[in-house]
Amino acid sequence: MADEVIRLEDVWVYYDSVPVLESVHLVVEQGDFLGIIGPNGGGKTTLLKVILGLIKPNRGKVLVLGKPPERGRKSIGYVSQTNLFDRDFPINVWEVVLMGLYGKTGMLRRYSAEDKKMAEEALKTANMLNFKERQIGKLSGGEQQRVFIARALVSKPSILLLDEPMASVDPTMQAEFYELLEKLSQEMTIIMVSHDISAVSIYVEEIACLNRQLFYHGSKEISPETLQTTYKCPVQIITHGTVPHRVLKEH
Repeated sequence: MADEVIRLEDVWVYYDSVPVLESVHLVVEQGDFLGIIGPNGGGKTTLLKVILGLIKPNRGKVLVLGKPPERGRKSIGYVSQTNLFDRDFPINVWEVVLMGLYGKTGMLRRYSAEDKKMAEEALKTANMLNFKERQIGKLSGGEQQRVFIARALVSKPSILLLDEPMASVDPTMQAEFYELLEKLSQEMTIIMVSHDISAVSIYVEEIACLNRQLFYHGSKEISPETLQTTYKCPVQIITHGTVPHRVLKEH
C-alpha cells in the first residue's frame, strides 16, 4: 500500500540459538505514532535494530518504505537508548547535530550552507537553538536528549525511532518532551520504545506489547490479559479521568 512505511513478516531473531524475536508481524503506516512496551530483555531494542538493518533476522521479511532496511534506513532518524560519551570532550551542540549528516556528507566533507540551515531548523524544532554553542557534556539529561532528537531530525527523516528516550530525562521535563514528540508526530511516523506505560497511553496513537512475541491490535487499548501475557506476571490496571488519560474503554 502507498501509505505503508514499515512491514515485518514472520521475523525471527536468535542470539546464540536463543530466540529474541519470535514470528513478529508488524505493519506501520505513514503518520502512525506507535509506542512499544515490554519487559527488559523482551526484544524491543532488537526490533528497532532489525528495522534499521543493523541486525539481520534469521528468518522473515523486513521492508522499510518498500525497500530492504539497509537501503530504506536513510529515511530513518534514530535516537538510541544510551548515548555514551566523555562529558569533558570539547564538542558543542552545533557540532553534535551536524553529525546527523554524516550519512549524506561523509566525515571529511565540509558542510554546505544548506546543511547548516537544516541543522539550525532541527535545533529550532527541538527548542535548543539558543544552546548551539554550549558544550554537550554540560547540559542536563533532558537537554541532551533534545540535542540527540535534533541530530536525528537534521537529515529530514520520514520515520523516527526512539529507544527509551525518557531514560535520562528529569520527570519535570518529561511532559514537555512528550509534547515535542506529539508535535513531531504530525510530520512523520514515530515508533517509540518505553517502559512508561501511563505516559505512552496518553501521547501515542497505538500501543504494541513485546516480549519476544508482538501483541499489536492497531489501537492504544491494552487488556489486562495482554499485559499479563507480555510481562508473565499478574497485572492490575488503574485508569483515571477521561480521554486521553483512560487506558481501557469505560467500564
